[in-house]
Amino acid sequence: MTFPLTTAIYAAVLGLLAAILTVNVILNRTRTRVLYGDGGDASLMQAIRAHCNFTEQAPLAIILIGLVEAFAYRQMFVHALGAVLVLGRLLSAWGLATTPTLSFGRQAGAGLTIVVMVLASALVLYAGAGTFMR
Repeated sequence: MTFPLTTAIYAAVLGLLAAILTVNVILNRTRTRVLYGDGGDASLMQAIRAHCNFTEQAPLAIILIGLVEAFAYRQMFVHALGAVLVLGRLLSAWGLATTPTLSFGRQAGAGLTIVVMVLASALVLYAGAGTFMR
């Protein structure tokens, strides 16, 4: 197994997006003076959902990508998974932050994230099964 350096770079990019989403919630909380929940404010609710959706999806996906890299799959696979995940999370954050209704960003972001998690999971399971067969 190798250190997942490529995954670490994608994790750092996602960390910056997480920070932006957190600041967005803080700014909305300051504007509305709502300390807990959303206080019925639509903009604050959207900011909270965008942040929560990110924290619900990104950690497991980046762990799976790191495992793909640790199993020494080609860097092309790791970069493809990482880039698609970043794109998916950006689209999702944009879609959730800009409209309370269903949008292209929300749908595309969710779809891309699911594709990354399924492919990365399949690669990890395949590599794991191979180590059990030895």
